[in-house]
Amino acid sequence: MPSRAKSLVLMLCATMGLTATEATAQDRYRERPPVVVSPDLTAPWVMQLGGQVRAPDSYRVQPMQRGVRDYRDPATRDAAQPRYAYPSHQPAYVVPRTQTTQIRPNRMPAQQAPVQQAAMQRVPVIKGQIEPQFLPQMVAYQTEHKPGTIVIDTNNRFLYLVMEGGQAKRYGVGVGKPGFEWAGTHTVTRKAEWPDWHPPKEMIAREAAKGHYLPVKMEGGPENPLGARALYLGSTLYRIHGTNAPWTIGSAVSSGCIRMRNEDVTDLYGRVNVGTKVIVM
Repeated sequence: MPSRAKSLVLMLCATMGLTATEATAQDRYRERPPVVVSPDLTAPWVMQLGGQVRAPDSYRVQPMQRGVRDYRDPATRDAAQPRYAYPSHQPAYVVPRTQTTQIRPNRMPAQQAPVQQAAMQRVPVIKGQIEPQFLPQMVAYQTEHKPGTIVIDTNNRFLYLVMEGGQAKRYGVGVGKPGFEWAGTHTVTRKAEWPDWHPPKEMIAREAAKGHYLPVKMEGGPENPLGARALYLGSTLYRIHGTNAPWTIGSAVSSGCIRMRNEDVTDLYGRVNVGTKVIVM
């Protein structure tokens, strides 16, 4: 082909290519596509352009690691449906997983939040307090015993002072601990105010074996275990007496004696005389 003809062919091809390129560019920008913004303004700006965007593998949540608690609902976290099948209107976007990232449940309205029942526990009795039923009170009490008789119900931890008209003054008491229970009928042989305490030799030896060393004698006073008053029963070592530990009233804690609050034994002390009959059941 002559050189002149070849030049014409090349010029024609270049002109046609330039025209095609210009036409393509004009078609591309003739009408711009509409911009669709997601209603979720918290989504990343790229996701607001609409359409489903698949999160890269590096952004997918990895299985729970040891030491990291899974807060997801057990009823739904192991469902057979795909974990990352999002609705068409919600972009698939997952927060990058780190060593300390935890999946937390969505907040629920207060009225829909599950209520967890707390375990009910007995409130311990504070030292210095006793149960209300062990406080002194007048009660109906039908008995064949004469007024002025003292009847002690060790099972229920009550002391009754029989009165006229089928009534009795009832007091709460502490009684002998297991192995030190007893029953019988005696009379009050002696009364004492703020009595001294002479622990029996058997008690001293018994407590020494536990590492508790008792004095041979303890002067009467607020710290004395016999308390403010004492009523001695027959020729025994047993007494109805006060205490320096009023919170033990209503319990089986003594070595056989009947203990009362200081104010209660003082009240009883003023109502009975030497020779009063005492029945322990």
